[in-house]
Amino acid sequence: MNEKDLSELLRDYRSGRKSLQRTLDELKALPYRDLGFARLDTHRELRFGFPEVIYAPGKTDAQLAGIVKAIAAGRRPDRFLITRLAAERAPDLKLIHPALQYFPEARIATGPLPRPSGRGYVMVVSAGTADLPVAAEAELTARVLGSRVKRLHDVGVAGLHRLLDSVPLIQRATCLVVVAGMEGALPSVVGGLCGRPVIGVPTSVGYGASLSGLTPLFTMLNSCSPNVSVVNIDNGFGAGVLAHLISRR
Repeated sequence: MNEKDLSELLRDYRSGRKSLQRTLDELKALPYRDLGFARLDTHRELRFGFPEVIYAPGKTDAQLAGIVKAIAAGRRPDRFLITRLAAERAPDLKLIHPALQYFPEARIATGPLPRPSGRGYVMVVSAGTADLPVAAEAELTARVLGSRVKRLHDVGVAGLHRLLDSVPLIQRATCLVVVAGMEGALPSVVGGLCGRPVIGVPTSVGYGASLSGLTPLFTMLNSCSPNVSVVNIDNGFGAGVLAHLISRR
């Protein structure tokens, strides 16, 4: 439930279109719905602008199905986001909630994508093809939240000329998400080419000394470009959320 939904509910009660009992029944679902094994935060959209996001790993099939049933029965069943969902689990969830769409590259399940708002755009830049799953997670998260997104992939520092052709596009972006493994130098390069906020996303892609993403994380944290901030290793979702919040301002 968001602020608009709550206002409509109160107006319906005041005008007599909804009874006191019906209004109370809907308000009882706030601030969370107790499913026994989980407490679905039905107040999240009112506070944050988007419902609680569901992280799929670690949940049993029965638990995930119960959460999706609760979403489908909610006031706004098309507004949801499930991250890191394995492809083989998606068909069963779609039987429960037919509006569910699955995006295998991003490993995300969601409802119909909204029409983007605002004039600006988020730019998702990735260093190599192996970084694409994390980049796709960032891109789709920002799109689900309502941002306009453009992509620029396979422009790592081993072939910097591939990036330089797109400098005007980079400089016009409202915010940039830059995804890189190996040594993780790409966010610093992009940050030096534009005066926009850059969110660095280190990935666990790389050989032994990359330390499963620690090396690119340290590189990004030590960036000499002052407009670069960093999220956790492989955290495309967090980068997509931050980019949307920055862009919509």
